[in-house]
Amino acid sequence: MNYAKVLLDLLRLKQNEKKSAEQMRRMQEKNLRKLLAYAWEHSGFYRRTFTEAGITQEKLSELPLSAFPTINKKILMEHFDELVTVTDVKQDELRRFDANESMDEKTFRNYHVVHSSGSTGKPGYFIYDREAWDQMLLGIIRGALWGMSMPQIVKLLMGRPRIVYIAATDGRYGGAMAVGDGIRGVGAKQMYLDINTPLPEWVESIRSFRPNMIIGYPSAIKILGELVKSGGVEVDVFRVISCGEPLNPGLRLFLEQTFHAEVINIYGASESLALGVETGREDGMLLFDDMNVIDVEDGRMYLTSLYNFAQPLIRYEITDHLVLKEPLSGSPFSRAEILLGRDEDMLWFEDGNGNCDFLHPLAVEGFCIEGLRDYQFRKTSRFVFEMLAEVPQESRQAAVRQEILDRMEHILKEKKLMHVRFHVRFVKEILPDSRTGKKPLILSESREVAAV
Repeated sequence: MNYAKVLLDLLRLKQNEKKSAEQMRRMQEKNLRKLLAYAWEHSGFYRRTFTEAGITQEKLSELPLSAFPTINKKILMEHFDELVTVTDVKQDELRRFDANESMDEKTFRNYHVVHSSGSTGKPGYFIYDREAWDQMLLGIIRGALWGMSMPQIVKLLMGRPRIVYIAATDGRYGGAMAVGDGIRGVGAKQMYLDINTPLPEWVESIRSFRPNMIIGYPSAIKILGELVKSGGVEVDVFRVISCGEPLNPGLRLFLEQTFHAEVINIYGASESLALGVETGREDGMLLFDDMNVIDVEDGRMYLTSLYNFAQPLIRYEITDHLVLKEPLSGSPFSRAEILLGRDEDMLWFEDGNGNCDFLHPLAVEGFCIEGLRDYQFRKTSRFVFEMLAEVPQESRQAAVRQEILDRMEHILKEKKLMHVRFHVRFVKEILPDSRTGKKPLILSESREVAAV
């Protein structure tokens, strides 16, 4: 990315923040119709499925988005070669590229490739041509610098900020690739800190690099925060940018208080790495309506990416769950009250009569309990689960336990799951998975943890 062009394009993108809700709706609608027409002309899959749904080319400009068929990851993988609008990319070739090429090879035939494994065990591939990749990067940069004016941004970038990225960095992860390209695009200095690096090397690297901005998975940033809290290392940062996994209120508060910095939470997925931004619990998640359309139907979330024409995703089911709420006054962006985790994060229970129901672990996402820094869940039987709670102050543990039990009892009663037993177990530390760099919300039943 050209530095001057990045600033000019960022200025144009930020101007959307000043639009009215109606202006945003009209712009979104215009871009949607453009995408639908392009998909009809260049994707055999969409032309066929639209036709099967009774949609003619003439109707593309008038039918509501809800009239169009939905797709999911399974459908995408089965029809990948027919769905993409480019002729020089095949799914089998991407698999070989992903398996055989090192991370030094950034692109496949000038396409950026992001993989997502999900619950199928087989990676799904999402390709971005150069224009789509650059547009996505602008969305991420805007989110990372949310709330700053262009003069403030220019002043910041002239000082060449020093940015450390803390996550899993040894795979073709969309976040790692996007952060690296975005940092280079704005001319900042960068350092990658892999989650598997020994902690003494973390300390040495941080002391040497002296970052003033931190980006990464919140569970990984937490490790650095604990080093800071214990006096093992000192940092002076003005902004912490969380991405890649849910940020619970207790952990947000810990990061704010430890780094004495504003915490920005960016929402993205492999399918569209720039979906929204959360600046604080009160405002909720603002969705980037100028880059995507997110609609919710029967509790399911569907994404339509408005900027990726190489691999159009039209009403693509994202297995996240969100609750939409009224927009902020004066803001053109849609707003989600909370973002919930993926379907594979559900806790399923039997009632003894063969009936099943689920409990979502992030049903407690709204819990903001003093002293509760982090948590995970572990199902121990068909009828029993526990919360692994990280509460560093032993004096707070009894009160935290009681508050969690009281609130969980209410949740189980609402779900009619009173036959399910629930326990709280305090642990010394909750760490991210060493392979992915992310913190799993639910531990496998066989995994042991260190109790306090």
